[in-house]
Amino acid sequence: MTTPPEIEGRNSLEAKRSQVDRSGAWRAVPIDGVIFRPTRPVPHEGGTLAEIVRSDWPEISHEVVHAHVTTTLPGCIRAWGLHQQSTDRLFVVKGLVSIVVFDGRKDSLTFGSYNEFKVSERNPGLLQIAPNLFHGWKAIGTEEAFIINMPTAPYDYDQPDALDLPYESEDARQIVPWRWEDHSM
Repeated sequence: MTTPPEIEGRNSLEAKRSQVDRSGAWRAVPIDGVIFRPTRPVPHEGGTLAEIVRSDWPEISHEVVHAHVTTTLPGCIRAWGLHQQSTDRLFVVKGLVSIVVFDGRKDSLTFGSYNEFKVSERNPGLLQIAPNLFHGWKAIGTEEAFIINMPTAPYDYDQPDALDLPYESEDARQIVPWRWEDHSM
């Protein structure tokens, strides 16, 4: 074995760690109530096709009753939110997005855990987020991100199911320990 050369700053370097194993399986332990179903763009003569959702997928236990698209400008953060009753089902159509889920449920086996998913049209997948899990995202690419959500309940204009914990608030810093500034690409 050869001795590595002396390099300025070697003690500051960190070893890379893949988010997947040799078989392509995700290394992170998923939070209870979080399911990520990877899909893939299938090339055809005019471009690609990627499935977003199918009623016969085992992960789909509720019919699609509402769908909307939201956009996020490059560098913008949309966090933290949670739903009290409904499950979010997110699919990134365009752009590169870091979606983070944090488990603040005190009675959960995964309490205090977080999962990060980097999703785009080149790395598509359907992300399901159960009720009462904090979640948010940052558009980390160079273009506006387009995200489709198909929650398990239609939006109630009079009594929305969603609760927000503003990302920049001091409470958010204490309750949800994830900060994109600390996890930049």
